[in-house]
Amino acid sequence: MTISRTRLATALALTGALALGTPALAVAAPAGSPAPAAARHSAHAIPFTAATVTQQADGGFTLTWTAPGALGVTVYAGTDPDDIRHRKAVAKGAGTATVTVSGLAAADRWYFELVPDRGAPLVVADRSLHLASAPNFRDAGGYRTADGQWVRMGVVYRSSDLSKLTEPDLAKLRRLGIRTVFDLRTPAEQKTAPDRLPAGATAVNANVLGVADTGAFNVTTPQAAVQAMIDAERTMVSADSARTAYHSVLNSLVERDDENVLFHCTAGKDRTGWASAALLTALGVPRATVEADYLASNTYRAAENAATLAQLPPAYQAVYKPLLEVRAEYLAAGFDEAQKKYGTFDGYLKSGLGLDARDLRDLRGQLLVG
Repeated sequence: MTISRTRLATALALTGALALGTPALAVAAPAGSPAPAAARHSAHAIPFTAATVTQQADGGFTLTWTAPGALGVTVYAGTDPDDIRHRKAVAKGAGTATVTVSGLAAADRWYFELVPDRGAPLVVADRSLHLASAPNFRDAGGYRTADGQWVRMGVVYRSSDLSKLTEPDLAKLRRLGIRTVFDLRTPAEQKTAPDRLPAGATAVNANVLGVADTGAFNVTTPQAAVQAMIDAERTMVSADSARTAYHSVLNSLVERDDENVLFHCTAGKDRTGWASAALLTALGVPRATVEADYLASNTYRAAENAATLAQLPPAYQAVYKPLLEVRAEYLAAGFDEAQKKYGTFDGYLKSGLGLDARDLRDLRGQLLVG
């Protein structure tokens, strides 16, 4: 069976599957993971080893956390992640607990400050922005590093294309302070689905593929489709255009001046997925957590993917499904390519993306707390 270039290109235009790029999902270190020695012995370290926020359909929020060594945690809620605790407490729990917070007023986004009786507080939020016009639009932060720090939320975002954003969505993104938008797509993709940007935001072209168009894969089997995606992931590490694009994204975060940043491609899963993986790994987030963030696109895009497959004849669906998804083996190919070409991931950051030790120190200073 062969998928014609015309049929495949048409389907890809609907999904962005080859445009190399949960309900509320916040992934952290596994519950019960021991805190690193520095965290265990510092009264000022963040004691949380896991913390998630999930917005429910009724507008309430479910918060779950694990803070070894803490006897109690007080929860404060606010719409500004840098100014929360002047508000009244909305919940309390033990060192390991799940609580529900309801009755909060409508807001662009609610943040929750978890204040333990021992150690430093942590600000968390539902990762999803809940944009019907861009379901894979989410916060890139909220993850715990191997040494017990946390990636700040409300600073870096990732998404699919922004062509369908509604006026209320645009206003929401403007109020969230998104001022720089990195478009990882090709010129043809940009022309087909022009971004709609929030007022005051600056677009930066960062074409990962370095070509005018994405083209289409003439794959004939599911295995060939998987291999095509693996090869594409390797290209995102080794291609000159990709290295230039990802350098521009990470370097902007090194030099960030209190402005929030968004990077996106068409589906928000492949090119965007590697951008997030590179960033989180540079910040010291464990590989398992990086992989969970990468695979979350399957959850956020589930309805879109199902709708796309439903438009194809049954004989084509098995071949096309690997192109719509992200899989652990795709991401693994990217890390393998970095290892082969640069020796280590640090080598990739240094020689591939041009980030020296000072850049990485500044990047971590900008985006990590704890």
